[in-house]
Amino acid sequence: MKHEYSAEHRKYLGKRKRNLTLVWVLRLGLLALILGFWEMIARLGWVDPFLTSSPSRIGKTIASLYLDGSLFYHIGVTLLETMIGFVIAVVGGCVIALALWWSETLRRVLEPYIVVLNALPKIALGPLIIIWFGTGSEAIVFMTVLVGIIVATLHMLSAFLATDNNKILLLRSMGASKFQILRKLVIPSSLASFISMLKVNVGMAWIGSIMGEYIVSRAGLGYLIVYGGQVFKLDLVMASTCILCVLAAGMYFLVVLLEKLIVKDAES
Repeated sequence: MKHEYSAEHRKYLGKRKRNLTLVWVLRLGLLALILGFWEMIARLGWVDPFLTSSPSRIGKTIASLYLDGSLFYHIGVTLLETMIGFVIAVVGGCVIALALWWSETLRRVLEPYIVVLNALPKIALGPLIIIWFGTGSEAIVFMTVLVGIIVATLHMLSAFLATDNNKILLLRSMGASKFQILRKLVIPSSLASFISMLKVNVGMAWIGSIMGEYIVSRAGLGYLIVYGGQVFKLDLVMASTCILCVLAAGMYFLVVLLEKLIVKDAES
């Protein structure tokens, strides 16, 4: 169905579009400025390019990885591990949060343990993870889940508990069951927090997967970073880091796209 907008609304939409274009131009301009300055100081010898690399050296390294056929293999390994860990952490965190919201007794019993697990440095469990899961992708996925699931649980539990008590009492007075309150009020009112949790967990998923690859891996971007550091191929370290930044940004923008779809669906 085609919407008919007033002149004022069309003017407002045009202003928003121009502002968005300006933001993207400034973003790309800032990125070009940073890369250009980085390349310049490396070529002029103001910094040692062996230690800091440079955009041109990073480009050559990425091209070399592509030509020898290993670029997309390493990207695919890390991306798969990250996505699997991300999905499990998000789904598991939401399920646990729902269970804790449903049962106050369970929440009071488990909440201190969840807080302690959240504060625990996950890297300390590295040796145990290797013993439990071996040296394959399973260990890296588990580390990714471990880093993200507690964050997802605490974030969504806070959102569920923040639901307006007056609205809950109103639904109860109308005879609504706890499940109906959950479905009709608690979950819809937590959608904004859910999107916020996804944005946070994007970063946590990449932290977990790279941390896991630091501990145990035979492939992946984390493996390339570790290998590059060990043999002093710092161009490889910087190239792998830049690829990680691009992948993480892409995953974040997918979450932003999901947010826009949810908001559009809610408005319609």
